[in-house]
Amino acid sequence: MGNLLRLLARDDAGNSCCSHQKYDVFLDFENAEPSEEERLLYEDVTEVLHGSQAVIRELQQYKGAAKEIREAISDPGDDYQRRAWEMVTPLVQKLKQFYLFSNDIEMIVPRILAELCGPEISPTQHLETQQALVKQFAEILEFTLKFDELKMTTPAIQNDFSYYRRTVMRSKIEHNGTDTVEDDLTIDHQLANKMSLFYANSTPMLKILSEATSKFVTEHKEIPLENTTETLGTMAKVCQRMLENPELIARFRREETQLFILRVMVALIILYDHVHPVGAFVKASNVDVKGCVKVLKDQPASSSENLLNALRYTTKHLNDDSTPKHIKMLLAV
Repeated sequence: MGNLLRLLARDDAGNSCCSHQKYDVFLDFENAEPSEEERLLYEDVTEVLHGSQAVIRELQQYKGAAKEIREAISDPGDDYQRRAWEMVTPLVQKLKQFYLFSNDIEMIVPRILAELCGPEISPTQHLETQQALVKQFAEILEFTLKFDELKMTTPAIQNDFSYYRRTVMRSKIEHNGTDTVEDDLTIDHQLANKMSLFYANSTPMLKILSEATSKFVTEHKEIPLENTTETLGTMAKVCQRMLENPELIARFRREETQLFILRVMVALIILYDHVHPVGAFVKASNVDVKGCVKVLKDQPASSSENLLNALRYTTKHLNDDSTPKHIKMLLAV
C-alpha cells in the first residue's frame, strides 16, 4: 500500500497563487518505507539521522562552565585556572563533535535533493513515489530547527569556546608559540577558526543547510533552480493542508507527529526563503505564507510561538520592500 494517499486532486484553476490549488494529501510521516531504488541512500541518511538524535540529546544536556570561568577570571590562582580548564575541555570536545556533525548534514542534503528535485517528474510525483526520502528530509529539517533553537538559548556555548580560545592563546604566548594545549585537545588553529565562525552565527545549522542547498543548485545545472524551490514549496503546502484537515491529522497514532509537521512546514518556508532569489514572502511565491501563519496561530502558544519567532527572525526576505504589508503585519510581534 502506498504511504502517500492523494485525497483531493490538484485544482489548477490558479496557476501562480498557491491558495487556489489543492494539496490535500496524506504523507505518512510515521510509517513511510523505502523502495528498493531508495534503499541505499535511505540507509546512508538513516545513519546521519541517528547522529542527529545524539547531537540533540547532548545539546539539551549542555550546562556550560559559567561558574568555573567566572571564578577563574576573578582569581588568577592556579587552582581556579585548572578547575575551569578541566571543566571546559570536555565541553569543547562536545562542541567539536557538533560542528563536525554539521559537515555530515552538508554532505547528505545534496544527495537527497538530487533524488527529490530531478526534472524527470513533477514535485508532486516525487512526493508520491519517494515518501521515505521525503520523510527523512523532513527529519533533517526538524533537526535543523531544534539545533538552532537550543543553540540560541544556550549562551554558554560561545562563552565556553571563547574562554577555551583565550586560554590556548595565553598558553601559546607563555610557551613561545608552541601548540601544546591544542595538540592535547586535537583542535588545531584552523578547525578552531571554523568552529568560531559556526557558533558565531545565530542559526548555524540553518546556514549550513541553506548553503548546501544553494551549492546543490549551482553545481547541478541540469536541475533548474525552480525544480528545487517548487519541491520545497510543494512540501510546505502539503504540510499546511494536512494541518488544516483534522481527518488527516487523526490518521497519525502519535500526538507529537502534528508538532513535527508544524516544525517541518516552518523549516521549509525558511529554507525556501534563503534559497529562492526573491524569497518566500512575495505575492508570486510558491508558498502560502499567510495560510501557514494562520495554521500556526491556530495552535497553542506552547507549540507555535517559537516557530513564529523562527519566521520573524531567521528568514532572509521578510523585511524586504517586496514583502506585502499584510504579511509583515501578520508576523509583527
